[in-house]
Amino acid sequence: MRTGTIQAKLQRHAAGQPLRVLDLFAGCGGMSLGFHRAGFQIAGAIEFDRLAAASHALNFEGCTLDEVTAPGANFARDITGTSAADAVAHLDTPLAESIDVIIGGPPCQAFARVGRAKLREIQDHPDAYLRDPRAQLYLSYLDYVQALKPLAVLVENVPDVLNHGGLNIAHEISETLTSLGYDCRYTLLNSVHYGVPQMRERMFLLALRKELKETIVFPRPTHFFQLPRGYAGTRRTALKTLEKLAHTDSFFQETPLADASLPPAVTAAEALADLPLITAHLDGSLKRGARRFTQSVPYRDISPSAYGHLMRHWPGFETPGAISDHVIRSLPRDYRIFRAMQPGDQYPEAVAVAERLFKDEAKRQRLTAQSKAYKELRKDFVPPYDPGKFPNKWRKMAADEPARTLMAHLGKDSYSHIHYDGQQARTISVREAARLQSFPDGFRFVGTMNPAFKQIGNAVPPLMAYALAQTIKAALDNVAARSPHERRHDPRAASGLHAAYSGSSHGA
Repeated sequence: MRTGTIQAKLQRHAAGQPLRVLDLFAGCGGMSLGFHRAGFQIAGAIEFDRLAAASHALNFEGCTLDEVTAPGANFARDITGTSAADAVAHLDTPLAESIDVIIGGPPCQAFARVGRAKLREIQDHPDAYLRDPRAQLYLSYLDYVQALKPLAVLVENVPDVLNHGGLNIAHEISETLTSLGYDCRYTLLNSVHYGVPQMRERMFLLALRKELKETIVFPRPTHFFQLPRGYAGTRRTALKTLEKLAHTDSFFQETPLADASLPPAVTAAEALADLPLITAHLDGSLKRGARRFTQSVPYRDISPSAYGHLMRHWPGFETPGAISDHVIRSLPRDYRIFRAMQPGDQYPEAVAVAERLFKDEAKRQRLTAQSKAYKELRKDFVPPYDPGKFPNKWRKMAADEPARTLMAHLGKDSYSHIHYDGQQARTISVREAARLQSFPDGFRFVGTMNPAFKQIGNAVPPLMAYALAQTIKAALDNVAARSPHERRHDPRAASGLHAAYSGSSHGA
């Protein structure tokens, strides 16, 4: 990058102008929301899913609900068919000066299938990705970095990218970004340690222009929670490849540890208790079918937790005393099971509960095991899936713990998050899923219930993104505060960032 381009961006920031962010693979805007709260300007977004792109436009691009839902309206863009110049054309600035930070998580599914060639080698051999066109997503992401020359880059993905088909994709991306003029670090962070009421482990890669001469750090945890064994095991599996690189991988940083002296993690009850009760399904008045979010309902007449207060009063997304999107699926067979399950129970326990309830009812009706009525009654009581094959299909949340990871599969069913309140006997609502993901109550989702669940499950928790955004902003604030002369003659230039980590490449 030309020094003049760097100086122009830093001078603009030093003059009080907000840092401009381009969100790639933006989804509905979880990352955008965190950066927006940290004071960044969301200057653009690229998202392929039509409804997720509409949600992003509704919340960040000044569009109205009528505009994003009008017949023929389509805010979705395919990154492989949208050049960087097209993506920022509306900013009317020189291309290389238009964006300060690029954020996003390019999907990794296709990368291993391209072969063990490194990303930088794929760039040199464009025909390599023809074996799987999805690999273009990585190339397009890197094309945007090359064209826009941001000061900082943030990449998010699942922990498995550290050992994806035996390949450490985070390391490969770091090597490629290094060749493009960036210093890189990556680590694993769990959102539960950053104020999100959900255990969600993800890989985050942070890159800064080498000319900035800033040490890369990841945000320190703000909350403590002892992760369950399964999450610790997932982390060990993801780090398996790194064991071979323990003394050579200068890109990986150990995960910042959450100290037991920190405030405890936000629990499910703290996240949801002030939201309205839902009981209409128990008297048969809730019908099956797609549900839209046209009705607003008032909060419960109780004081919200500190977390609930934040969800109500998130800057720019405040609510007037009522919420929307508080809708659930109709699952009449299962309400009695939900009520009887204990916190932490999963599908095998749910089936055992259902069998017990069924046998009690069959006995009350005096049905014999050979009768047709007996078999029909069992269908009305007992879920049909094999508990040996689907042990994690259901889970009842514990009120006094954070929730488990919300997945995009919520768009198909919500059994992974059964409400902890047995008296409500239901799965979580769209708004409750949003709360557990740290979307504020004023954030609106375009589409019906299932697409909204999917958007939420696919998102980066905004509070997690906020912590990372603050870290990036602090680094760029520090650089901008130095005079141009100081930036050019910083004594750290001789040793560089890698030297700062010599002898402790895995220190957090």
